[in-house]
Amino acid sequence: MKDGGRMTTLIGQQAEDIRRAWNALPAASQADLSKTLGLLPGDLKSWRGLIGEAVQHLRIAAGDKHRVVIVGPANSGKSTLYNTLVRGSGERAAVSALPGTTLQAQAGDAGLFAIVDTPGADLSGPVGDEERLRALAAAQAGDLLIVLFDAAHGVRPSEQALYTDLAGLGKPMVVALNKIDLVGGERAAVIGKAAAALGLEASQVVPVSARLGTGLERLLLSVAASEPGIVAALGAALPAFRAKLAQAVMARAASTAGAIALTPLPFADFLPLIVVQSTMVMSIARIYAYRITLARARELIATFGVGFLARSLFYELSKFGGPPGWLVSAGVAAGTTLALGRAASVWFERGERMSGEALQRLSRATAGGLMKRLGSGRRQAPKRGEIARHIEEAIENEASANTNDAAQ
Repeated sequence: MKDGGRMTTLIGQQAEDIRRAWNALPAASQADLSKTLGLLPGDLKSWRGLIGEAVQHLRIAAGDKHRVVIVGPANSGKSTLYNTLVRGSGERAAVSALPGTTLQAQAGDAGLFAIVDTPGADLSGPVGDEERLRALAAAQAGDLLIVLFDAAHGVRPSEQALYTDLAGLGKPMVVALNKIDLVGGERAAVIGKAAAALGLEASQVVPVSARLGTGLERLLLSVAASEPGIVAALGAALPAFRAKLAQAVMARAASTAGAIALTPLPFADFLPLIVVQSTMVMSIARIYAYRITLARARELIATFGVGFLARSLFYELSKFGGPPGWLVSAGVAAGTTLALGRAASVWFERGERMSGEALQRLSRATAGGLMKRLGSGRRQAPKRGEIARHIEEAIENEASANTNDAAQ
């Protein structure tokens, strides 16, 4: 989903206080932030990488981080969720099936925000009353609340009362239903029943499994949507984050292409190489929020002139009869694959086509670096695992140094 569509859907799923805050923003700010939210990743691993890139941008833009407080009944999985989101292993909370394991509020660094774990806020008795007060005090000091309930037993009357108290604090809230993995095929019914108990629409409840890490990308998106400063930091970090993802895809593809080129049979490597390069182009397209078909990927490969480039480079590197054929083939396959990946990145990021000269420079640099590493008097081809390692090193040490020049 592009630009504002994802933001419109998301805001429709959140509590009224977040919606009011969004509507209060100037139209220009709404447009910019909507575009950023529409480009954010849809899986937890990518979120972690993006958060790492965005932390410095957030510090520069906003100074102190917002405090996101996880609050809810005992044994709803608050500490497990906290441990999943917190960045430092030394800040982890103790986890136990016994109620009352968390006795004090505990704060940690979740990258884009400070995350706070709290005691169970629904237990009875003197000790339970003290823990409830600590949890409510932490919630009062927070900027946003993640109110966590247990899908396995639904929302009990005491938990409804807790939710009412939390709503009375006037804080933006994201309601999450944890342990959704335990309800099996009754997922929709369980979510609907929990939402009804809280006076919410089912779309306003985020189903998650803190233990498995599922659903957390939507939870993080909900938190980000509540604070424009977080969205701005994510937007500022997106280019570097995507560049790193694309570089990793290119390195893997170039390594595989070089290994394929060791095939001793003429043309036996052609079809596998086309598949590797086409898959690489499709992966890079997805990184930049585009969906293309295999046929379209092949069209782009032809448009960039990679086939002609490979033939020219092979002739150039082998015409003096020095390097063995396997070495030239591996260098050309890796070099042209990396150049293709770089061209695809520039195309999907900026809508610009790299010049033939830039593609040729990058291909030659990578191929030359690889041949230099593998040459050293050897006349027989190494094993594929060894050449893959050398290709990755050549890409890192040779091609990356030419990235800025190649993109011009």
